[in-house]
Amino acid sequence: MKTALLVMAAAGLIAAGAANAQSGADVVKAKGCLNCHDVETKKVGPSFKDIAAKKGNKDALVAKLKEGKGHMKVAASDAELGAAVQYILAAK
Repeated sequence: MKTALLVMAAAGLIAAGAANAQSGADVVKAKGCLNCHDVETKKVGPSFKDIAAKKGNKDALVAKLKEGKGHMKVAASDAELGAAVQYILAAK
């Protein structure tokens, strides 16, 4: 009985985490990235296609956004930043 309750509780936590996960496109929109960037064309900052063409390291780009080195600091979780960077790097 206890095992069944633990399994159900774990499944509930996993489902809750999945429901809170955002796609990279959602994160980019929610965090205001599109104010300075566009997928196709340069705005204030480079386009996502230009960023992806540089073949940047995903972890380095996440760190750049998280720490604010060469880019304004983005207030987001590591998971959100990872999803956003993955979305940006896929814009080839």
